[in-house]
Amino acid sequence: VQLQASGGGLAQAGGSLRLSCASSGRPSSRFTMAWFRQAPGKEREFVAANRGSGGGYSTHYTDSVKGRFTISRDNSKNTVFLQMNSLEPEDTAVYYCAADQRIILSEIRRASAYDYWGQGTQVTVSS
Repeated sequence: VQLQASGGGLAQAGGSLRLSCASSGRPSSRFTMAWFRQAPGKEREFVAANRGSGGGYSTHYTDSVKGRFTISRDNSKNTVFLQMNSLEPEDTAVYYCAADQRIILSEIRRASAYDYWGQGTQVTVSS
């Protein structure tokens, strides 16, 4: 599975950005798709996940983005999206998409549980 993330850029606080992650190599509907981010000097942290068909496509978010970010997927295009609204300077980071077919619910927030990663896209939010 190859993942290609795009859509990062510069936004002002309160603005919006939409990230995309296109997957190729295998049908993605069964995969859990997730977004992580890593700010300079910090560990990679979980942002959001959309579980595959086996998990009912349920969505999960870290508390700091609930109500502001939305993860969605288009299986016909093998693409997962992260709509980011009401951006804050604290959202500045490199955002990575990740995928895994066998991940269980208790593991979705753990980066090491994912087998496949995209290359990352920079999001910078100015105050």
